[in-house]
Amino acid sequence: MAQDEQEHPIPEELRGVFVQIVDAFVAGDYSLRAAGIADVDLIDADTAESIEKCIAAYGDPLAPLDPAVWERSCYGCSGDHWEMLVDLTTQHEPVSDLTLHADVRRDPLRVAVRSVHVP
Repeated sequence: MAQDEQEHPIPEELRGVFVQIVDAFVAGDYSLRAAGIADVDLIDADTAESIEKCIAAYGDPLAPLDPAVWERSCYGCSGDHWEMLVDLTTQHEPVSDLTLHADVRRDPLRVAVRSVHVP
């Protein structure tokens, strides 16, 4: 992954991880405890509750990621990690204004979901 100040498309090798995270959210697993996704940190109770509330407040239920989200989703370098912004899909919008924000570290790979919000 690039270590400059530019925005870049989400790398292909990480897209499957984000698909699994969103699938867990669609199933109501906002803490990711039931999903048990390799290399992804569990989400604490307060953050999981915040994610659930943001999705509910959006007013359109979350759906599995549409391939079109990768056209707008991006990441940038932020010191010792990369910040990922993944656009989310809802039942009525292939690419909604809802965004999943996560930090990614390498060596070893770790993904930490920080929030879901409308930027």
